[in-house]
Amino acid sequence: MSTVKHFIDESIRHLELDEFLAKDLERSGYGGVDVTRTPLGTRVIIYAMKPGIIIGRRGSNIRDLSKTLEEKFKLSNPQIAVSEIEIPELNPRIMASRIAEALMKGTHFRRVGFWALNQIMKAGAMGVEISVRGKLTTQRHRYEKYRAGYIPKAGNPALTNVKTAVSFVKLKPGTLGINVKIIPSDAEFPDQIKLLPVVQTEITVEKEANPSVVEEEKENEEDEKKENT
Repeated sequence: MSTVKHFIDESIRHLELDEFLAKDLERSGYGGVDVTRTPLGTRVIIYAMKPGIIIGRRGSNIRDLSKTLEEKFKLSNPQIAVSEIEIPELNPRIMASRIAEALMKGTHFRRVGFWALNQIMKAGAMGVEISVRGKLTTQRHRYEKYRAGYIPKAGNPALTNVKTAVSFVKLKPGTLGINVKIIPSDAEFPDQIKLLPVVQTEITVEKEANPSVVEEEKENEEDEKKENT
C-alpha cells in the first residue's frame, strides 16, 4: 500500500467514525472526536456538552461504544475518553446543530442566523461567518451569509485557525445546508503585533566628589564645633 493511499484510507475512516458518532451521540451535544494511535491501542477523545450521557450509568454506555468501535471500525483496543466542552458557543459543530434544530422548529432563518452570530461573538470569538443555503424564500436556490469580526479566506491562517462545521436540515421546501466558521479568541496570526509590557527602571547618577568642596565642608564643621565649645 502506498503512503498516499494509506493517508486517504485513514481520512475516510476518520470521517466515517465522525459521522457515526454525530448520529449516535446527538443527544449529548457531540462536538467532535480526536483519534490517536498508541503502542497500547487507539486513544479516542470525544468532545461533548453532556459527558454523562456518553459514559452512562457505571460506564455501561462507554463500554458498549468501545465494542462497537472495535468491531465496526476495526480500532485496536479503543480507549475512550470524554472531554466536556466548556464554551459550546465556540464549537462550530454544536452551533450548526443548534441552527438546524431552530430551523426545524419553524424559526425564520434570518432570525436564527443573527441569534447564532451574536451568541458566538459574545462568547469571545475573534470572527464568525454563518451561511445558509437552499430554497430559503422561493423555489430558486440561493444563500445568505452573516459575518462578524475577522475571517481569513486564504493561506495558512485560514487552514489552521478557522474551525468549520457543516450541517443539513430537511424542510418542506427542500434541504438547507448550514456552514459555520469560527475563529477562537486564542488564535494567533503571523502579522499579529504583540506589545511587550513596559518595565520602569530607576537610573541613579552618582556625582563625583570635588576635593575643594569636601575641604570647605570639613572646615565649616570644625568652625561650628569651636563655636559650640
